Amino acid sequence: MTQFEEGKIKIHTENIFPIIKKAVYSDHEIFLRELVSNGVDAISKRRMASIAGDCESVDEAKIHISVNRENKSLVISDNGIGMTADEIKKYINQVAFSSAEEFLQKYEENQEGIIGHFGLGFYSSFMVAKNVEIISKSAIKDSRPVKWSCDGSPNFKLESSEKEEIGTDIILYLMEEEIEYIEPSRIKTLIRKYCDFMPVDVQLEGESINKTNPPWRKNTKELKDQDYIEFYKYLYPFQGEPLFWVHLNTDYPYNLQGILFFPKISGRADWESGEIKLFSNQVFVSDSIKEVVPRYLLPLRGVIDSTDIPLNVSRSALQSNRKVRSIANFISKKIADKLKLIKNDNATLYSQIWNSVAPFIKIGAMEDEKFGEQVEDLIIFKTIRKEAFIDNEIVINSEELTFTTIKEYIIRLKLESEGKVLYCTDEISQSNPLNLWKAQGKEIIIADTVIDSQFIPWLESRNEKITFQRVDSEIDDSLNSDDKEITDVDGGNQSESLRELIKSALNNDNITVQIKSLKDNDEIPAMILLPEQMRRINDMGALMEQKLPGLPENHVLLVNKNHPIVEGLSKLKSSSIIIDNKGGSQNTLLIKEISVHLYEMACLSIGGLDPEKMSDFQKKSSGLLGKLISKIT
Repeated sequence: MTQFEEGKIKIHTENIFPIIKKAVYSDHEIFLRELVSNGVDAISKRRMASIAGDCESVDEAKIHISVNRENKSLVISDNGIGMTADEIKKYINQVAFSSAEEFLQKYEENQEGIIGHFGLGFYSSFMVAKNVEIISKSAIKDSRPVKWSCDGSPNFKLESSEKEEIGTDIILYLMEEEIEYIEPSRIKTLIRKYCDFMPVDVQLEGESINKTNPPWRKNTKELKDQDYIEFYKYLYPFQGEPLFWVHLNTDYPYNLQGILFFPKISGRADWESGEIKLFSNQVFVSDSIKEVVPRYLLPLRGVIDSTDIPLNVSRSALQSNRKVRSIANFISKKIADKLKLIKNDNATLYSQIWNSVAPFIKIGAMEDEKFGEQVEDLIIFKTIRKEAFIDNEIVINSEELTFTTIKEYIIRLKLESEGKVLYCTDEISQSNPLNLWKAQGKEIIIADTVIDSQFIPWLESRNEKITFQRVDSEIDDSLNSDDKEITDVDGGNQSESLRELIKSALNNDNITVQIKSLKDNDEIPAMILLPEQMRRINDMGALMEQKLPGLPENHVLLVNKNHPIVEGLSKLKSSSIIIDNKGGSQNTLLIKEISVHLYEMACLSIGGLDPEKMSDFQKKSSGLLGKLISKIT
């Protein structure tokens, strides 16, 4: 074997190898992606050179991986364009045209890490190998095969080789702590993760282990719905079928392809990391792309493939990159366009998937003004009203549920100038006031997701003449009966006397007591009302503290004067017999206990009693019933 040269790799510092071994990439496993990618590039170069008539063509492009357990080595072979001795000196010894000095400077300044653009790809071998060999034969006619070897130091050896086939073999003699990479199962896992959709067949011991024709590179006319569904299931096994998908394809002003899927969200979506896979020319780069995709779209799944997303810069630089921002806007618009298409073409389907897409739309609208304008007419709410909707009213019906947009609600209720949009966030805890409004034929929208506490103020900001009022915030005059006020035995106002009676019994200045005669309703003795703005402040504070909102300290107890219990209170008061010079009565204690019981029942209906108070309520209820029964005997 003829030795051509022996020397040192031309870099300006000898610190490059420790950094490559320990810090260039966050995971050592990346080396396999880099080496296979280099092989794909070599095959592509051979194809182009053969078309130009500069070298022999290749019949079947492939990359072959083999292992040798005895000497603990891993071989990655390609039948690409290969390298001459001069090319090895140029591309390998000079660190593939990369400036090692500049690279080191960038790394030292930015501890977030640098995503490689494959320029230093070959040197990732030294993260796992103690010795590396390159055996290559160029496709250029009459080229002599060569062998390059290096032990991880700047020293290298370049000599002749006996290789007969055109292409390059990379031989890695693995370190003891990296011996896992000769296991076939480990190699298959990594090829599927990083190289699954490369355009060249990758074989392990003669078995093809990757796909070579990614769906996102195909024309949409070539794909059926089932093709998209099968691709989704392949990427995300055991997660069912997607709701729908968006096929991305543009070559101006940047090159980008991809397929994004809306998953069936169950439980809390991940709004921070995301599951969209980023590829660069069919090479997997990352599945954490929060610098490329707007935060509100991170729970989407699928693939984005672009060579125009800069991969050799820090993540902070990505966030301020103009081209990346433009790509993010493009993706957002495509998502909005797809949602519009579904709503316009199949409103029933749109209502069925609404619960899953609503968080994306609502958060996106609040965070991105342009996206908010694009989806403004896509925001719908479930709506309820006792009276049936007439035929010409614009609503969406699905499985006995009815949906409307706020714009349609406003038109229907003639609130163009100004008015209140009634809404409910919990049909169970707010059932009493909800039923009061429904009984009067009022239309109420349901806003029962966590994000709605922030989303409703955003909607109000878009239309200053419209305000939102939760059903339990207040009861207006339309829900009061027209009964004339009755004068009590002392000639006073019965409602005011009753209010003072209950207020005194509760002995809490934070509770405002209101006495109303509720129209056509004698089922509800009392209910808690939460003034809108005060409750919003309470809810926002709970959200910031990441806890469920409790009963605000200041609230209203609405007492229904028409209920038998409340009527009984008035009778107890009027029939009281004074038994001491302080005005005490034998019914005073009973009146107080009934008043407190009314209040606590109202709190109970909205979940406003903690476990300790709940236990106390049960005890007091039993005692109160005993006293009332004793009155009978």
